[in-house]
Amino acid sequence: MNKEKNAIIVGAGLVGSLWAIYLSKAGYKVTIYERRPDIRKAEISAGKSINLALSYRGWTALKGVGIEDEIKSIAIPMPGRIMHSEIGEQTFQPYGKAGEAIYSVSRGGINAKMMDLAENLGKATIHYNVQCTGADLNAGTIYLENLLTKEKFQDQADVVFACDGAFSAVRYTAMQKMDRFDYSQDYIDDGYRELLLPANEDGSYRMEKNALHIWPRGRFMLIALPNEDGSFTCTLFMPFKGEKSFESLNNDAAVEDFFKETFPDFYDLSPDLLHSWHSHPLSSLAIVRCYPWTMGKFALMGDAAHATVPFYGQGMNGGFEDCTIMAQLMEKHAEDWTKIFEEYQILRKPDGDALQDLSVQNYFVMRDFVADPMFLLQKKIEGRFSELYPNKWLPLYSQVSFSDTRYSDAWKAGLKQDAIMKKVMDRADIAQVWDSKEIEENILNLIDQE
Repeated sequence: MNKEKNAIIVGAGLVGSLWAIYLSKAGYKVTIYERRPDIRKAEISAGKSINLALSYRGWTALKGVGIEDEIKSIAIPMPGRIMHSEIGEQTFQPYGKAGEAIYSVSRGGINAKMMDLAENLGKATIHYNVQCTGADLNAGTIYLENLLTKEKFQDQADVVFACDGAFSAVRYTAMQKMDRFDYSQDYIDDGYRELLLPANEDGSYRMEKNALHIWPRGRFMLIALPNEDGSFTCTLFMPFKGEKSFESLNNDAAVEDFFKETFPDFYDLSPDLLHSWHSHPLSSLAIVRCYPWTMGKFALMGDAAHATVPFYGQGMNGGFEDCTIMAQLMEKHAEDWTKIFEEYQILRKPDGDALQDLSVQNYFVMRDFVADPMFLLQKKIEGRFSELYPNKWLPLYSQVSFSDTRYSDAWKAGLKQDAIMKKVMDRADIAQVWDSKEIEENILNLIDQE
């Protein structure tokens, strides 16, 4: 008789819940330990956490276990972004080709749905209010404490997966104490505060539903993503300190004046800006890098391995892609976990690093460049050239959001494309000749020189 295969997952978030379904389908009995209470039993506010943008890699991972339709029912397609100028003018910028879109999902909503699927489809047992306090990495043993009863206990499995986020308890209590474990945690200078733009009284949206809205203002920006209930989850990103910063918005009058002056159309749409401002905490953003991602019978997945900042909308997608890759390696190596873990970290570490580089770079794009006419012209040239020569040029955004090109390959290709476009844009009459045969041939020549 075959011995029952057991797996433990630490963290019932998005990656942990999805990975539970993959493991269950592979015949594993899955136990999940989650530090938080069951969020499905609490009232989930749409504006409590940055909304997520589900794109190609995420959908691929969901299709891998046949749950894409369950998630599509709570996802709102956004084929492009709408830029809001200081005087309230709106311009639409498509993300990709016709028919391509990223999808807005509320973090709370998709997490609750994924937990349901992990329990019902994945037959996983989820224990809430249980914290990891340590681990024996080689034995596959995890030490735990029930936060309500204070009971301390342990559990053991054939394999253990730490899907417990940027500040992973497994990584902190066990892996980071091991010799030659590399770890860095870098906070960016900017923080964020959530705001909720409610639906109109009749439940309709106050702005265009099928778009990601951005108010780019140089050193800071406001973004808004749609929710199913007619509201928008909005996020203000700006420096913690300085002349215009969270530190300077230290009273209600300062907050009101700042929004009136900086985001006037948003201010006019907001029925209760100050209540929303005070309802959400000021939060920070960090990038976490570490290596190795596996030790003994343990592996890090998702943010626990490669936490990033949210500016490419790829944190969830990258974590879900970890599941796709790990599942492929399970099949390739016939569930020999030593081989699976070794190839997983060698394969995914460069992609985790590249995802973080892409995310930081895209912050500057969203904040500083999306309102710049020359940047928009450059994107227009790239889009036209890509249509004419799809085998020679796929825009970086499309590589990241609408393909499964490795993040590391996309990052390298993006740097090359950027170098080419700098040369193309470096002529005084580019606005007049951008769609000419001459520019087309210039780009072809520059590609050949690379």
